[in-house]
Amino acid sequence: MSARSSFLHIAAKAGILFGALFLVSVLLAAIPGHHAPGAATSGQQQSSSSGSKEAPPVDHSSMPGMDMDDAKANEAHAVHEMTPGSMNAHSLHMHMTAMRSATPEDKQRAEEIVTQLRTGIEKYRDYHVALNEGYRIFLPNVPQKEYHFTNYWNGFLESFEFDPARPTSLLYKKTATGYELVGAMYTMPKRATAEQLDQRVPLSMAMWHQHTNLCMPPKDQRRNADWTKFGLRGSIATEEACDATGGRFYPVIFGWMVHVYPYEESLDKVFAMHHND
Repeated sequence: MSARSSFLHIAAKAGILFGALFLVSVLLAAIPGHHAPGAATSGQQQSSSSGSKEAPPVDHSSMPGMDMDDAKANEAHAVHEMTPGSMNAHSLHMHMTAMRSATPEDKQRAEEIVTQLRTGIEKYRDYHVALNEGYRIFLPNVPQKEYHFTNYWNGFLESFEFDPARPTSLLYKKTATGYELVGAMYTMPKRATAEQLDQRVPLSMAMWHQHTNLCMPPKDQRRNADWTKFGLRGSIATEEACDATGGRFYPVIFGWMVHVYPYEESLDKVFAMHHND
């Protein structure tokens, strides 16, 4: 292990030990699959590996002041926003990076990422292995086209360094007998610049995305709120409109995310926003 990696592991363990309460209160794992361990959805399967390490990704958070009920609602809405065909939600509440002109170097780097990812996640074709190694299913009881199995320790490490073989989340499709592995998701803190995103996964190959322009209803109206207006699928997408309702506006929630489907044959499908796009 390199001196840098050793330092990061020691720093991470110390941060978890002395800052766990703070982290849990202000951080959520990156979305979909962005559930902090302290707010696990009922029915989530826990890791049975006693040696697995887990921590919420740094800065893949809701904005300060968002309570746990808000967080749960927005994670669920984020899942629906990522459903193919939800173009209105995409345009109002999702920010995507602009595609750049591809270079031969970009293509080579993208192919290397895919090769390393495919090798790194091969063992997780058996989803039981993923669960045993610290991955947790986000909203397992909610029907989804893709289920995110998130490893919070991996997400934490991705805030510091990039290992293509170690994604934050694994993407599965539900089958009659369990789950079929179709892809993975990398994450970066919401403060990351376009150049930093490009250094990890070329912006000429993939579009990173963020969930944005969120208006939550006043807390005393949340139970009876009109969710056609509020949340990540709501029509309100500006601070002015949110203020007019007495709501709470958050310009950006969660961190940057990018999906990768390494079993597809062409790079445009490998780095598609949704599987089989």
